[in-house]
Amino acid sequence: MRPNLDRVFSALADPTRRRIIARLARGEATVMDLAAPFKMTQPSVSKHIKVLERAGLISRGRVAQTRPCRLETAPLQGLAEWIEAYRHLWEDSFERLDAHLKSTQAAKRKGRKDARK
Repeated sequence: MRPNLDRVFSALADPTRRRIIARLARGEATVMDLAAPFKMTQPSVSKHIKVLERAGLISRGRVAQTRPCRLETAPLQGLAEWIEAYRHLWEDSFERLDAHLKSTQAAKRKGRKDARK
């Protein structure tokens, strides 16, 4: 497992940080822009932003006197790759469950037919 993957999962565990990521997916924003929809102080939002920065999910640039935040997609790609590796396991489990349920239903139908005879 990549060392940064733990930080990415941890950063995304918080709903406020997921909302910040969702907002940045639409384009760059200042800290004040990001803080606007939340009922918390700007310093509190800044703490969330620092967590996202440490996880590599966002970066800050410099435009005149503002420091807009932008989404960095590489950590999300790493997360998607990690999840994809396990998707096949889940699909196999669901396919086995589906086959089991079908055989159980078929056995029940057969049992009803035998009972009617």
